[in-house]
Amino acid sequence: MADKLTHIDEDGRAHMVDVADKADSKRTARARGFVHLSADTLKAIAEGRTKKGDVLSVAELAGIMAAKKTSELVPLCHPLPLSRVKLVLTPQDNGIAVAAEVGCTGKTGVEMEALTAVSVACLTVYDMVKAMEKSASIGPIELVEKSGGKSGDYERDAE
Repeated sequence: MADKLTHIDEDGRAHMVDVADKADSKRTARARGFVHLSADTLKAIAEGRTKKGDVLSVAELAGIMAAKKTSELVPLCHPLPLSRVKLVLTPQDNGIAVAAEVGCTGKTGVEMEALTAVSVACLTVYDMVKAMEKSASIGPIELVEKSGGKSGDYERDAE
């Protein structure tokens, strides 16, 4: 049997975990995602020919803003004083790779913030090109690495 779920109380109701007694520590997380696009759409993005503007810059900003709003979007997440959010969007042959790095000093991890940043950046790319490419798709989105706190570090095998 698995350990007790931390976000479920003794009555089986969801609750936000009390982290008041936890010590602050440096927390970091990296996540990645991908938006699959055609060569024509990638060329239009590179040449600045999309109707909605600079796709990569807008998506980077959207990801940064989303990381800062994670606790408003995911019900049981704690609001965190983020010290760093970095988004990098890299065009590739078959789409755009999205990477996020998030950091803070706090009582709980920032993996949800990194995943939210990547997710919203991917959604923003999709939104900005959907009129020109009906076959655009998103995925996978995944946590790559996290560190800090007593739960230990996590690192996904590199591809």
